[in-house]
Amino acid sequence: MDDIKPLYEAIVNGDARAAKTITDKALAAGMEPMKIVTDYMVPAMSEVGTRFECNEYFVPELLLAARAMKAAMEPIRPLLVAAGVEPVGRVVVGTVKGDLHDIGKNLVAAMLEGGGFEVIDIGVNVSPETFIQTVKDKNANIVAMSALLTTTMPAMKTTIEAMKQAGMRDQVKVLIGGAPITQKYADEIGADGYSESAAGAVALARKATGK
Repeated sequence: MDDIKPLYEAIVNGDARAAKTITDKALAAGMEPMKIVTDYMVPAMSEVGTRFECNEYFVPELLLAARAMKAAMEPIRPLLVAAGVEPVGRVVVGTVKGDLHDIGKNLVAAMLEGGGFEVIDIGVNVSPETFIQTVKDKNANIVAMSALLTTTMPAMKTTIEAMKQAGMRDQVKVLIGGAPITQKYADEIGADGYSESAAGAVALARKATGK
């Protein structure tokens, strides 16, 4: 179906209106929702990630592409749920307690959703208890924590320790990121992975789930 090919370009170029319109027409024509996601949306977000890694795209372009992808996902998501299509993984995404920054978190959430993951975004200033309860309620297998301040970094360790005490640490993979975070810090607190960019978070999450 040639009419759907522009969806790839619409997402890469950050054109949310076009992405939504093309998706609506494709669904009305009887195209399978999952085919739209896997053949056009996932490759588009992968291309966006590649351009970001190569410094061809920056945060504004990443945000526009993420918005376009979310617009295209709106009519698709309920159809996938109704069809019982299982996501690649379920990720609880949040900025840790004491930290109110959300741009990085939002980018990671959008990139993961574009990569075929079900994303449960629980916002900013999230307590360890909220992370734990959401994982239980949503049966998530990944927790992605963000921190932008050095003063809030310890909340990541506190959350991981709380997971251990709740007896659920082995059930989830914990991925962390944010401006002050390093691989060394991830190793120190016992996280399962670290990514320095939103684009890299998708590959990290896929590795964590073995997909």
